[in-house]
Amino acid sequence: MTTASSRPDSPAPERTPVVVVGAGPAGLTVGNILRAARVDCVVLETESRAFIERRPRAGVLEERAVRALQRRGLAANLLVRAQRHTACEFRCDGERYRFSYGELTGRHHFVYPQPLLVTDLVREYVDVRGGDARFSVREVALHDLDTDAPSVSYLCPETGERRLLRCDVVVGADGARGVSRAALVPERARIARHDYGTGWLALLAEAPPSSDCVLFGIHPRGFAGHMARSPEVTRYYLQCPPGDDPANWSHERVWAELRERLGAAGAPELTEGRLIERRVLDLHDYVVEPMAHGRLFLAGDAAHLVAPIAAKGMNLALHDAFLLGDALVASVRDGDASGLEGYSEACLRRVWDYQEFSQWLSEVYHGSATGDPFRTGTTRARLRRLFTSPAAAAAFAEQYLGAAERY
Repeated sequence: MTTASSRPDSPAPERTPVVVVGAGPAGLTVGNILRAARVDCVVLETESRAFIERRPRAGVLEERAVRALQRRGLAANLLVRAQRHTACEFRCDGERYRFSYGELTGRHHFVYPQPLLVTDLVREYVDVRGGDARFSVREVALHDLDTDAPSVSYLCPETGERRLLRCDVVVGADGARGVSRAALVPERARIARHDYGTGWLALLAEAPPSSDCVLFGIHPRGFAGHMARSPEVTRYYLQCPPGDDPANWSHERVWAELRERLGAAGAPELTEGRLIERRVLDLHDYVVEPMAHGRLFLAGDAAHLVAPIAAKGMNLALHDAFLLGDALVASVRDGDASGLEGYSEACLRRVWDYQEFSQWLSEVYHGSATGDPFRTGTTRARLRRLFTSPAAAAAFAEQYLGAAERY
């Protein structure tokens, strides 16, 4: 995808204050905030509406994010249908260590699969608030981002014609491989990247959860994770070599490894089921600094990726969207640009905190599988401290729940 300095001709150029590229949680939340404030915008998405409403993604939401959605009228279904989790459990050396963060803090997590949240946000934006969303568009291009007259063009899926949207601001919320991130060439932004050197086999099983909480298996054979997605579907992870082929993991091998790595004294047997998703994630993080350039403002995975180690990705995307949506309303409607000017700095404080926590937790998950006695020892020391020190427990709970008031 290209970024051009000149704007292509269009059969019927349109004008809108804001163009949002990408209809994920971040882009749709920004769109809903703008529509609620009667600020016009257009949301462009390269996939169909049906596709984004069923695409499997994350499912853990911090209470802070849910309350922010609720204040904006975007959490009605979520509050009725989501599961509430108040504890997690570490399994190591055949023992179970339950961490009841709800008792410690009075806070909890919500488990609500991202496709359900996206479905809610699309419905609210398009069907309830009358927002303009254009799906299945092709060859999106950003133009004149360094000027006061940016624009976005795309190919209309119905006619094949190139359409042009003139605007004041472009919101880039189209993920890691979208055109928005590509528009920030190295001289405009720094991309800091970290590779963990390990992979996770991501699995979805048609099987009810085998525990009432998230399970973390710390094992010499590699990490294993268990996360409920619904009463009928469970997300599992298995540490594997980076670049591994999912075809190497038969049904029998998957369940044998899960039983081994999540096994513990007194633990109930895992409930097996048909595997409906098998894909390998090569774990890495990146952060784009700054998250804005000219008239382009990045949000969600277009600006930063945090590996699923701490289940922070969707929460960061929503945090970006709340700050950016409110800042756009203040700028477009009230002429106050201070929120946009401080947007990147405000987001990045939380982004870097979550990245640091992900790295810390990665060492807990993966240290024992390295075969290095030193890393195995420090992994166990971290777990002992977590379960014997009230101060360590409180610090972990604050980061795990994203509950810090300021960053």
